[in-house]
Amino acid sequence: MTAVFLFPFCPPVPEPMKKYPCATFLPLVPVLLVWLGIAGCNRTESTHWQGYLEGEFIYVAAPLSGQLDTLAVTRGDQIEAGASLFTLEQTAELATRQEAAERVKAAQARLADLLIGARPSELAALEARLAQARSAAELSGNELDRQEELRIAQVNSAETYDRAKLTHQKNLSAVDELVAQLETARLGGRASTVTAAEAEVSVAEASLARANWSVAQKSQTAPHGGLVYDTLYRAGEFVAAAKPVVVLLPPENIKVRFFVAETVFGSLKVGDALHVNIDGRPGPLTAHISYLSPKPEYTPPVLYNRENRAKLTFMVEASLDAADTRELHPGQPVDVEPVN
Repeated sequence: MTAVFLFPFCPPVPEPMKKYPCATFLPLVPVLLVWLGIAGCNRTESTHWQGYLEGEFIYVAAPLSGQLDTLAVTRGDQIEAGASLFTLEQTAELATRQEAAERVKAAQARLADLLIGARPSELAALEARLAQARSAAELSGNELDRQEELRIAQVNSAETYDRAKLTHQKNLSAVDELVAQLETARLGGRASTVTAAEAEVSVAEASLARANWSVAQKSQTAPHGGLVYDTLYRAGEFVAAAKPVVVLLPPENIKVRFFVAETVFGSLKVGDALHVNIDGRPGPLTAHISYLSPKPEYTPPVLYNRENRAKLTFMVEASLDAADTRELHPGQPVDVEPVN
């Protein structure tokens, strides 16, 4: 505004001021210039900053959709880690889990059947047939011996001897065949068949694990203890997949955020101790710088004034002790100063 008075002509003035000539204000120009010079020389960078509390919220959601059956918490509750938060409708997931469990039982039964081989009654039948075949082979062997003696004595014909010999060989082959069948029955399934059955069991067990996961995801618990900041649905409403139902604010997630001038920013480093003054508290809290923003920005509206509106500032965040933040709330204004 002072530059206006230095012009040789009078600028437009409001109607009530027209009765005063411009020359009336000219003696005030040196005074104003001196005052502005003194103000500029006395300007110092402040080591006292204003800021506010910021909360990093945890949005708890289920990865599956469904109707909200129960909401176990209300806004404002203080809960511990692991506390039940909400449960979605589980009818379809429970049915899928039951189906998967039955498939596992069926696959395991098939594998067990292949491993144990034939049933005891089948093995007993083969053993009985083998005993009969051995008896027949013994009898035909005796008959072959008699026919051989008669052939030597030239009593019987060669045809009769050959018939006895072939009968004995046939009975011996039957014995060998039944022995092989009995061994095979005791071995169980072939290696490739057993491998396929084992793979079926693994597939069924994986399906059951997925079904169990689906059922478990319909009920959510608190990953951290803290304040139930908000609830976004009511019981009976449909919740889409991955939509948050409960908003949590752990005490350790409350931090201090403030802005410093570029000339001060270079002197700060992560870990520096700060005093944080909050209205209504008897004394300051101790915080430590946890983050220094590498990106400059214009002074935010909370610090916007004529003195520093053109300055660039840097955002700084400081962490508080979780024990000191239980009664604090995001948005509270704070005064920050370094610890001497």
